[in-house]
Amino acid sequence: MNKRQKITIAAMVAVAVLFAGGVLGWERIAPAAKAEERHEEHAAAGAAAGTQAIPFTDAQVAAADIQLRTANATRLETFVRLPGEVKLNEDRTAHVTPRVDGIVQEVQANLGQQVRKGELLAVVASADVSEQRSSLAAAEKRAALARSVYEAEKKLWEDKVSARQDYLKAEQEWQESAIAVQNARQKLVALGAAGSGMGPFNRLEIRAPFDGMIVDKHIAVGEAVGAETKVFTVSDLRQVWAEVVVPAKDLEIVKVGTEAVLHSAASDAAVKGKVSYVSAMIGEQTRAARARVVLDNPQLAWRPGLFVDVDVVTGSAEVPVAVEKEGLQMLNGAQVVFQREGQAFKPVPVTVGRSDGKLVEITSGLRKDAQYAAAHSFTIKAEQGKGTAEHED
Repeated sequence: MNKRQKITIAAMVAVAVLFAGGVLGWERIAPAAKAEERHEEHAAAGAAAGTQAIPFTDAQVAAADIQLRTANATRLETFVRLPGEVKLNEDRTAHVTPRVDGIVQEVQANLGQQVRKGELLAVVASADVSEQRSSLAAAEKRAALARSVYEAEKKLWEDKVSARQDYLKAEQEWQESAIAVQNARQKLVALGAAGSGMGPFNRLEIRAPFDGMIVDKHIAVGEAVGAETKVFTVSDLRQVWAEVVVPAKDLEIVKVGTEAVLHSAASDAAVKGKVSYVSAMIGEQTRAARARVVLDNPQLAWRPGLFVDVDVVTGSAEVPVAVEKEGLQMLNGAQVVFQREGQAFKPVPVTVGRSDGKLVEITSGLRKDAQYAAAHSFTIKAEQGKGTAEHED
């Protein structure tokens, strides 16, 4: 075998090896390519299904309780949400005390009872009150006697029977006795016993300082109470406070006079108020300041102790198109609104902007006056998901 034959045989062997490798490589690559092609076809079909209208008759809409709304222009108020708690209005809350030591004889008010200003709450028998009333009675007797002596001396002096100095002395004694009477009465006023002079001298009537509710009670018949014992707490709940925790970063936003909206953590109730106070100090532990929102509470629905979310308004703006927050759904990684078209809903991809917690600005994707699904729109998304799954099968 000459050299040329050897070269020819080697070339033929190389070609055979290359051909065999190509066949084996194609057998390995072809299934993967076909799988990738099928995946792309399925993805394209799924994307097409995701943008197709979903049939939904009026009867189905009613059965699913889907709420239809119209995308309109509106005014949105931007806000920062802060935690808070409803508290008693300290300006309209009183801790009622007997002001003297004594024994409880009667209790007329109960916990949770609405009372009027001056209404009798309890009766206490007090030796201090008895002594003070005795002093007042004695002072009134002395004043009456001093007045009669003064009038007699004045007449004698006018008739030139007695000396002027006797008349002046009687006048001084009468004035001093009148001062003593006034002093004794003021002491009874300080004890809260000025208006309860009827009956025994030791009777002290405890009365409501203003209209309100008994929110705390520590008194029982036969109990010994001290001058500083808090026997009742009366609060006018027609106006309450909401204490708000304000992080340091939000102190530039939360200022006195700023409008706020409170949302109950236990229900869907909401009420408007205004910031009336912002603390000048920041807590060492919380690194936050305290603020206060005053709330009118005529129905007594906002009870002290209730946790609330406080939305402090930071600004407002008119937006051309807005939808309810419940109308937004995520579909194929994008936010969509299900627009009503005849007897179907079409998923419309949208771009969102500002929000006030209930309404969301639509900056692109949905035209004004378009009808869309708001509440329970997730039912349409679920129906669309069923259709996509069937298509993939």
